[in-house]
Amino acid sequence: MPAAPAPQHLFSDMLDRVQGATLSVTGAGYDCSRIVVEPPRDPTHGDMATNAAMVLAKDAGKKPRELAEAIAEKLRADDKIASVDVAGAGFINLTLKPQVWAEELRVVLEAGADYGRSRIGGGEKINVEYVSANPTGPMHVGHGRGAVFGDALANLLAFAGFEVTREYYINDAGAQVDVLARSAFLRYREALGENIGVMPDGLYPGDYLVPVGAALAAEHGPALSAKRESEWLPIMRTKAIGMMMDMIRDDLGQLGVRHDVFFSERSLIEGGANKVGDTIESLRKSGEVYEGRLPPPKGGNLEDWEDREQTLFRSTDFGDDVDRPLKKSDGSYTYFASDIAYHKSKFDRGFRNLIDVWGADHGGYIKRMQAAVQAVSGGKAELDVKLVQLVRLLRAGEPVKMSKRSGEFVTLREVVDEVGKDAVRFDMLYRKNDAVLDFDLAKVIEHSRENPVFYVQYGHARGESVFRNARVEMPDLPAAAPERARWLKDARLDRLSDSGELSILRRIALYPRLVEAAAQAHEPHRVAFYLYELASEFHAHWTRGKDLPHLRFIIQNDPETTAARLALVQGIVTILASGLAVLGVAAPKEMR
Repeated sequence: MPAAPAPQHLFSDMLDRVQGATLSVTGAGYDCSRIVVEPPRDPTHGDMATNAAMVLAKDAGKKPRELAEAIAEKLRADDKIASVDVAGAGFINLTLKPQVWAEELRVVLEAGADYGRSRIGGGEKINVEYVSANPTGPMHVGHGRGAVFGDALANLLAFAGFEVTREYYINDAGAQVDVLARSAFLRYREALGENIGVMPDGLYPGDYLVPVGAALAAEHGPALSAKRESEWLPIMRTKAIGMMMDMIRDDLGQLGVRHDVFFSERSLIEGGANKVGDTIESLRKSGEVYEGRLPPPKGGNLEDWEDREQTLFRSTDFGDDVDRPLKKSDGSYTYFASDIAYHKSKFDRGFRNLIDVWGADHGGYIKRMQAAVQAVSGGKAELDVKLVQLVRLLRAGEPVKMSKRSGEFVTLREVVDEVGKDAVRFDMLYRKNDAVLDFDLAKVIEHSRENPVFYVQYGHARGESVFRNARVEMPDLPAAAPERARWLKDARLDRLSDSGELSILRRIALYPRLVEAAAQAHEPHRVAFYLYELASEFHAHWTRGKDLPHLRFIIQNDPETTAARLALVQGIVTILASGLAVLGVAAPKEMR
């Protein structure tokens, strides 16, 4: 079912008004797309600020300050604006009339869960590839951070109006899956009753391959043990990859992460097709691939450098530091060659906007991949790579030991089982993706302000508790949020005049603008930060009501004020629930 149309919010409404005032001064025909209306950096400067005069002064043949004064004069006549000031070289600061914020709360009540939904994506197709962990074992916490980030980013983009495809690239064609197959073969022999001893170096030691060995033994009996490696290796590889991907999908499911497409690297070179070779030849015809020699790396390790003629991609034509090899000395393709063909497949499937979520150790790979996307798309596609930094797993400040199950690291599933999906998701999104994250298993389940996920979820639960208490005074107040919002939308919102109430109203009105900015920047952490700030203001105002009875949400014998304040609480829980949904986190009605 298609999403409901996005309601116009206060910032988009004011942008329309600023653009109208600007065009009335400059005359029609000017490009107003560069004009923005946003919160000022310093809140003492007003409620909103615009760069209209700064971006159009040159086109209009006026000095920015002169144009700003003319636009300001037009805006002073606007029925929503209390005052207009021109600052600096030509920025325009706007202060809105108090009732405007109450009117925006009514928009929230009418729009409900669709408040904040945006049209900026315009239905454009966008491919978000994330996780893409090698199918050689269970996912670790670092994979989990990439999974959560990618999934929340996809949610955010969809909420902002993009048509999002969530994709997982299965690296099932490299040497690591042959190592997986050999490891599984030992577990298969073990399942047949053989004592395999200690797992040899270079193979995967974790016990997660024991079920793979057992499944192969049940399916084939001892027959495979008598075959040559060239015969049993493909069988082991297919079975092991299949079971590993089932495990990975299940782990992702426990984290609330889903993908629309699982794309196999092996599909690029199997089934009678050689899409990697075809891509190389296509780039050769267009001049981006050639045969040549690479100079030795400057200050690098010469042991791995080969002075030979080889097939190279001209990535330096697109801003990379050096041209990149596409074939190894044995004639097989490099990882980069397969990755080029894979990204070409995205372009061929109609995607012009690509986002890849990678681990921080792949930072040096970005330039060449962006160069490749430029080449295979003829400059029509754009790749944004988001790096996800490391996760340091702690318990009460102390590093957590490795897992017996993986043999090397604590698995993502172990962490989710211990602290829950919501704690994992919110805490991993409460840091910018490119900042190292200390994930403390003890702190993320604390019931305190220092635990962001608790504080935000408690804000939603506290709001719901206000409504349960209010039904004592107002038994007709509906329990379900949509009906409750409709019941409250005609409340006397002019009763919301306290400074704390007005501050919360301003915070609520920021949400649609925040969604758009976060989606354009590909930064879902902004939503998490905003939710914490909104919850903090709500909790602080609730505490004021404990000390000052006239500020409480429920005022006996004053139904109009009570209804207005309940409308404010409804606005808060609507935004908290919406933002938590974008992050993939539950909005509980009660917390015990």
